[in-house]
Amino acid sequence: QVELVESGGGLVQTGGSLRLSCTASGLTSSRYAMGWFRQAPGKEREFVATISWNVRNTYYADWVKGRFTISRDGASNTVYLALNSLKPEDTAIYCCAAGRPGAQVGLTTAYDYWGRGTQVTVSS
Repeated sequence: QVELVESGGGLVQTGGSLRLSCTASGLTSSRYAMGWFRQAPGKEREFVATISWNVRNTYYADWVKGRFTISRDGASNTVYLALNSLKPEDTAIYCCAAGRPGAQVGLTTAYDYWGRGTQVTVSS
């Protein structure tokens, strides 16, 4: 059984930083891309970033604009998301996902496994 467990969320002030972690267990292959999506109240889930299975390629949503950085420890199937210069509009539940999205990194349907998410709240 595949399980993805996120951690690291919390409450921060505008301009603050957080580092999210997600560890996957039960994957039968190491060749899964891992990514982050977020969902704010009343909004659809949106793509944040993805990193390839071999760590060679990273992909970001245009709106990230250098504020967030995705990284990965392949040996432990753990993916990280460093959030910097946080804004109140970044408040959301951040979920990690694993899959083989190919070129469709921004599509939720391209991922096979999902975590339950970790809450990030940015106060103004």
